[in-house]
Amino acid sequence: MKKINLFFASLFLLSLGTKAQEKTFAVKLNYLSPLVKTVNLSFEKAVKEDASFQLGVYYTGFSSSGIKYSGLGLTPEYRKYLTGEALDGAYIAPFIRYQSLTLTESSTSSKGTISTIGGGLIVGRQWMMKGISFDLFVGPIYNSGSYSSKSGAAIDAGSFEGFTIRFGTTIGLGF
Repeated sequence: MKKINLFFASLFLLSLGTKAQEKTFAVKLNYLSPLVKTVNLSFEKAVKEDASFQLGVYYTGFSSSGIKYSGLGLTPEYRKYLTGEALDGAYIAPFIRYQSLTLTESSTSSKGTISTIGGGLIVGRQWMMKGISFDLFVGPIYNSGSYSSKSGAAIDAGSFEGFTIRFGTTIGLGF
């Protein structure tokens, strides 16, 4: 967590030297993710006055009910801003998500992997104030995947397939 704070403090100091112009790029952190032992960073780039592409990348080491989930996820999305301009306004965003996780059950030493691909649509609102971005979003996602047992008994992978809700909030820096 200290490394993440240092990273954002450095980016903030760098942003102080930027001109008072429109921001076309943002680096953001989902600040609630560390609660579930996850680091989730997003990189958003304006591609038109009212649209942007964002790539979210996360790594997790989350544990629940005796099962440890560790691995990587990627979430590219296209944001269409309905109000304001790219990086500052209300938006809708179709997205896809790929996840590759290793599951380890502590009581049986069973191990397996799960890979999922999914997609959905979020609605959100992002504010860009003096180079600081704040983003809130929510929407449905559908995932489909495959589980492979590596050792021991099969592990119940939980709710990695089917419909769920994707929601979050990020804070970051615009350049």
